[in-house]
Amino acid sequence: MIEFENIDLSFNDKSVIKNLSLKINQGDKVVISGKSGCGKSSLLSLVLGFITPCEGKVFFDGAGVDEKTVWDVRKRIAYIDQDTSLGSGSVHDLLDFVSRLKVNAHLNFAVDDLMKLFELNCEVIPKNIKELSGGERQRLAIVIAVLLNRDVFFLDEITASLDKHLKRKVADFFLNRENWTCVIVSHDPVWTENSAVRVFDFEENKWKH
Repeated sequence: MIEFENIDLSFNDKSVIKNLSLKINQGDKVVISGKSGCGKSSLLSLVLGFITPCEGKVFFDGAGVDEKTVWDVRKRIAYIDQDTSLGSGSVHDLLDFVSRLKVNAHLNFAVDDLMKLFELNCEVIPKNIKELSGGERQRLAIVIAVLLNRDVFFLDEITASLDKHLKRKVADFFLNRENWTCVIVSHDPVWTENSAVRVFDFEENKWKH
């Protein structure tokens, strides 16, 4: 599914990744561990084509990620991060915009079910996105990502703004989807308590379990 082959990556002559090789299979739930600022999120950016390695190659479904394939790769991946940039305007308008995109015409938008699942009150629908709390914006981003019906999820610190109860609900939701491939960057232990999760130590460049 996703493979990093002998990756070297540097920024401003500072080495971020050195000779990293890592394979993530379809359906895997993988947590990338390591201290803050060590470059874990760079792995996600490499797959999405936002940055390119100095050495080595990234593969997605057997094809190398490059300028010819990257748009097809991005169509397969739902990326959610802790910054949750959802723009401005009302929640209603955002959901309506996503549902009306031609590329999403085939999708079944079960908004109400997902809003209830992630405990977003219907009262947020008419609100401006900027009026939402950090936790509400985070859960709205998750709802939209799930609605897009992708089969690969990049989850970058998505439980950072949530309380303990919601952290568990979000983690269980993603980890219990057998066919989804989830690559998770997080310091939150809620992700690693599940026996199905594999943990890759980014700094040591090896699997912990």
